[in-house]
Amino acid sequence: MHGHPEVTNLFLDKKQSFGWHDGQQIPGATIQVSMLKDLVSLSQPTNAYSFLAYLCELGRVYHFLNAQFDAVPREEFRNYMEWACRKNENIVFGHEVHSVTYDNVFHIRTDSMTITADNIAVGVGVQPVVPPPARDHLGDRQFHISEFMNKATNLAGLRVGVIGGGQSGAEAFGDLIARREPDLPRRVVWISRRPNFLPLDDSPFTNDYYSPSYSDYFASLDSATRHALNARHILTSDGISEATLRQIYQGIYTRRFIDGYADLVALYPNRTVIDLMAAPAGAWNLKLAHNEHDVVCESVELDVIIWATGYRPTQPTFLEPIESRLERDNDEYKVDDSFSVIWDGPTDNNIFLQNAVRGQRGLADPNLSLNAWRSQRILDRIRGIRTEHQLESFIEWMTKPTNGDLQDGRR
Repeated sequence: MHGHPEVTNLFLDKKQSFGWHDGQQIPGATIQVSMLKDLVSLSQPTNAYSFLAYLCELGRVYHFLNAQFDAVPREEFRNYMEWACRKNENIVFGHEVHSVTYDNVFHIRTDSMTITADNIAVGVGVQPVVPPPARDHLGDRQFHISEFMNKATNLAGLRVGVIGGGQSGAEAFGDLIARREPDLPRRVVWISRRPNFLPLDDSPFTNDYYSPSYSDYFASLDSATRHALNARHILTSDGISEATLRQIYQGIYTRRFIDGYADLVALYPNRTVIDLMAAPAGAWNLKLAHNEHDVVCESVELDVIIWATGYRPTQPTFLEPIESRLERDNDEYKVDDSFSVIWDGPTDNNIFLQNAVRGQRGLADPNLSLNAWRSQRILDRIRGIRTEHQLESFIEWMTKPTNGDLQDGRR
């Protein structure tokens, strides 16, 4: 909305200050996408809130270029977004939204005020997920990866398990095995349901799944097909970067063969955690089932468990007063091509939804790749225009039936 003062706006956040994956800012971690996939560049490259504008304003653009990063450090990207946040005077922290009602306009009630709006955009993000056996045992010795920086401390001499085979689990495992005395755990165990510790599929044609053309194509498919495609292509989003895998493998080699820690590392891919029980001296016993030998169960005893088991969309409970007026698509609110929830209200009053329709828009929905494009579509709907000028994909995603196909009823 920068440059469009006619669109009055206010952004509310219940947190007291800005934060972005602060619990996972592991030293050396990088983002898995191009720096051009920032807040604005792919839709409006001259916008003052771009990553390049951030580097230039702080006088570090040449330093950044000379550093020749293969990928942007995650902490730097977090700092960029905090910089953008400070520049936007319409962001208000410390205001949790409790309810949204509608009476010709939307009424948004927070802790201390009620405001009105013609349109609302919901972007409440995601919340950590842990499997049922762990939910009653979370604390300082069992915790989600989102708390890693605060809780993965004082682990010297302990047996530590990392559960989850994605990028977050890999970063945690790599950090743990790289620690030096006196902070080095006695043993670090990495467990994953995947058949191996698999790389991110970041090839050129695969990346077309993270383009506007494919997002629109994906939305046109039936629900079962969309679900199957998300499952089939999960490694385009949730795989481990090859640089991280290489660093981990080299780290294991160094620790075992050069440093002499023969028993530091244990790798258990292709396993599913089926039970969790307390063990003596405050430890935990994990019961594992091998996905290809499920008649055999294994037990692993750990002192600390780190659950790198992902996230799910946070439910916007403040929409409950108008819940009955909103359409759903399985467990998601149903959105149109401008990410506006389909409802029985007026078409010029919209409830836009960000990062909560993976089932309808594909794996790119919670990803940074289409962030600027989604925001542009929302702004275009508010302004009553369409500003997209990108060429279509090289790939013909949508079928183009011949006349014969149409006559036979085939597509």
